Amino acid sequence: MNRPGGSAELPPACIESAAMSDTVLETLLLPFLNGTLDLPQTRGSILFLRARAGADLKELPEGALVPVQSFAPDRDALAAQGYTVLHQAEGERYPLVLVLPPRQKQEARALLADAVRRAAPGGLIVVCATNAEGGKALEGDLESLAGLDGKLSKAKCRVAWTIKDEARVNGALVAEWVELDAVRPILDGQFLSRPGVFAWDHIDAASALLAANLPASLSGEGADLGAGFGYLSTEVLKRCAKVTGLDLYEAEQRALDLARENVTPLATGRRLGFHWVDVTKGLNKTYDFIVTNPPFHQTGKAGRTDIGQGFVRAAARSLKPGGHLWLVANRHLPYEGVINEVFAEVIMVADEGGYKVIHARKARGR
Repeated sequence: MNRPGGSAELPPACIESAAMSDTVLETLLLPFLNGTLDLPQTRGSILFLRARAGADLKELPEGALVPVQSFAPDRDALAAQGYTVLHQAEGERYPLVLVLPPRQKQEARALLADAVRRAAPGGLIVVCATNAEGGKALEGDLESLAGLDGKLSKAKCRVAWTIKDEARVNGALVAEWVELDAVRPILDGQFLSRPGVFAWDHIDAASALLAANLPASLSGEGADLGAGFGYLSTEVLKRCAKVTGLDLYEAEQRALDLARENVTPLATGRRLGFHWVDVTKGLNKTYDFIVTNPPFHQTGKAGRTDIGQGFVRAAARSLKPGGHLWLVANRHLPYEGVINEVFAEVIMVADEGGYKVIHARKARGR
């Protein structure tokens, strides 16, 4: 997910709900639906990396699909279609591996290399992306790893495939690329991170501005919505001695795992919670304060303010009477309307470098 001050990295291109048209998923399955390629029929034979829900999945043999997805909204959509979803791939020697790579180059190459590694000899590897998000480059990457046996285009998307032939597989390149998104220390060892999570190798300016404006008087039980690899939570724990507990909510499991490693050493006896959820669906607790740098990109490069608005509404429902919301956003994003709708008191605390910090309290109806 993209947040102010960062580039869209985490989620796969063109994420859509199961109820909406998903041209990338449709194009991924096109060579099977038009008869160019055959689908394996046995149970558990189709590994789907960065899987997404959609009506087209009903065309796959019952019980064949093994979906892997670490992004909670997509996980939830797949579960709603009746699938058991893995958050990371297991096993090898799949007759078919489907891949919808993310936009971030290192993470995408690591996922593609993992697909080659997990395909059975003679198995198919099929990948797809929009032209705008690297479809042509994706073809080249697949060819570099394991050759290229076919490709098709539809609706500004490209699907490419190869039959795994060990004689064509570049084993050294596969081994190199699998490690491209490995966990590593950043910022002189201050944090653990990895390519693909939001602002993976730096502290984004918006989060830094919010942290600088948080009052040391924050106290009690708090939450960090869209916690990423945990930077903002570490700042809360370092700056606010009266905080007794902090829950981190994050949609991307890969980021949440990092946050657990980064934040836990700072707990010093304070309660911590880590929640792999879609925040827009609501929280299950109430808090004295909530901090957030909400995502605003989810599909391609188009801004989506509804996600951040969902964060604001979830926060308002989950604050105790008199509880505080501290939010940072790009200056141009129109969050004031929904904030004023659900909070009685709203103050612009800072407006610097293209970002705004908003403090809101007295959630209406609380």
